[in-house]
Amino acid sequence: MKNRSFQWLTGISMGTLVFLYGPILVILLFSFNASKISAMWEGGTLYWYQQLAGDHSLWAATSNSLLVGAVSTFVALGLGLGAAVFLERGRMLGQPLIEGVLLLPLVIPEVMLGVALLLFFVMLEWPLGLATVTIGHCVVNLPLVIMVLRARLRKIDPVWEEAARDLGATPWQAFVHVTFPLLRPAILGAGLMAFTLSLDDFVVTFFTTGPGATTLPLKVFSMMRTGITPEINALSAILVTVSMLLIGVSLAFQRK
Repeated sequence: MKNRSFQWLTGISMGTLVFLYGPILVILLFSFNASKISAMWEGGTLYWYQQLAGDHSLWAATSNSLLVGAVSTFVALGLGLGAAVFLERGRMLGQPLIEGVLLLPLVIPEVMLGVALLLFFVMLEWPLGLATVTIGHCVVNLPLVIMVLRARLRKIDPVWEEAARDLGATPWQAFVHVTFPLLRPAILGAGLMAFTLSLDDFVVTFFTTGPGATTLPLKVFSMMRTGITPEINALSAILVTVSMLLIGVSLAFQRK
């Protein structure tokens, strides 16, 4: 009976993996397709990757994505670290309300969040561009960073900080020399995860972007309007591979 249950669980698990990663494997396979029609296999080639390498507009979109991802991740880590320490170690009136406001972007649909950001920038008469996209990504990444760092802080016994203070350290010295080193793996993991989400974000970017601020997901979307070609498959394969690698490294840092 136990063997049958184990077989059923194994079968369901394998089916789930195929359902989740089957389409990704298909994209990876057809990115090497020599045919111009994605649905027909005519042999392997690296031609479409060579085409991507010579696409200047693609490299411009990639540089925009990397810039937005790096800046938004840095800002989200700085603000998120302070917020996480405050929520876990601080005690003040109205703290549950502050916590709810900070984590609200996690439960708001991205379409609504994108529209709200667009209306906010229009109200301020702020021209749409890379700056507005970066702010939008900071709003998306900040709650994620806070959650990851708070989870790590819960595992750090406050006794360590209290011992450092008893030995003459100031609160800042106790944080820098005791808490921060213990938080470092979570900080690296949260940063990589935030950078990955920023690199792949489409909805918020779509509503907050402007002329000259095309990111990689928007570039893929514009290329798909003319039909799915092996070049799009190649670009999607690169995006998926990079994203999965970054998420894997992020999880490894968080488990450290």
